[in-house]
Amino acid sequence: MHRSSTRVAVVGSAQTQLRDAWRDRQHVDLISMAVTNALKGTGLTMRDVDFVIDSGSDILDGRSISNCGFLGAMGAHHKEESRVEEDGLWSALYGVTKIASGAAEVGLIIAYSKPSEGDLDAFYATQCEPFYLRPVGFDHLAASGIQAQQYLARSEADEALLAKIVERSWARAAQNPGVQVDEVPGVDDVLASEVVAAPLRRLQISRPVDGAVAIVLASRAVAEKIASDPVWITGMGAAMDEHAVPSRELASLPACEAAARSAYGRAGIDDPLTCSLVETSAGTAVGELMVLEALGLAEAGRAGALYDDGAPIAVNPSGGSLPADPVMATGLVRLSDAALQLTGRADFGPDGATSAIVHGTGGVGMQSHCVFTLEV
Repeated sequence: MHRSSTRVAVVGSAQTQLRDAWRDRQHVDLISMAVTNALKGTGLTMRDVDFVIDSGSDILDGRSISNCGFLGAMGAHHKEESRVEEDGLWSALYGVTKIASGAAEVGLIIAYSKPSEGDLDAFYATQCEPFYLRPVGFDHLAASGIQAQQYLARSEADEALLAKIVERSWARAAQNPGVQVDEVPGVDDVLASEVVAAPLRRLQISRPVDGAVAIVLASRAVAEKIASDPVWITGMGAAMDEHAVPSRELASLPACEAAARSAYGRAGIDDPLTCSLVETSAGTAVGELMVLEALGLAEAGRAGALYDDGAPIAVNPSGGSLPADPVMATGLVRLSDAALQLTGRADFGPDGATSAIVHGTGGVGMQSHCVFTLEV
């Protein structure tokens, strides 16, 4: 991909602040804010955008074909518009492929979520296998708890490490103006929080938040004209595991491994630890460890070492998904955060970063995975 004459770059991005609830804003307001700010400074207007691809959930929005009500806010009137009912990183994959094929020059990728207005447990329950699991009340919390049990039994991780990961994630999110953080939970707070899916405690599970994010993608011909520091997308990969949770290998994430292999192969990356940073999406602290291992950044059961001082790669400098999980937009937020760090425009992240790995996930028990690699 990166050797093609139709290389694709991120030339603009913006997001609303990720909050527990945006009570004074509707979906259209959040989307409009993200889109307007993503175009600022690019020299592009909506007239230059060839297509719009958006990610959201009809179930969370509470109505069918809900994106039709947001076309104006997305700037999609009289344009080619597509809906991807999956995390926004899959919309970005669709958009990059479209531009790389030569079918377009500029694309706008949008993802949004307002879980504060819905029932997140019911949302995930609709994704469960309908004949054996859904009738007994199986949901994402049960799947996450079983995954955690399986992983912890085979790894060096313990509850103290999980608490450390949570505290670290929230502390980093507090330095990220894109995330609302009123108080950073300490290790003792994490260990004192209630058990909701044994062995997982409440604070070891990601916090659902409201928000929207927009990314502007451009072909090489456009990016080199308008951007002094385009962030090039060098590799992509996506894979899906079995639908029924009992049919999966629950102590690891083989679909994430497959997606990473595809992305690294396209980017020509032999050792992912040579990248400057990684931004992951995961619904739990254990899930974050599993993702890091599936991305090839640590041996099985030993991802905890990546949180030590002097680790070879910066893990979730933005704070990641534990303090802020906008559900359908989490992966695209990771892409936005990574791009900002690579251009030096973020208030967080390692100095002089030149490459990044971005991960998105979806489904009950992290069934599906999408991986991007970036460079400047």
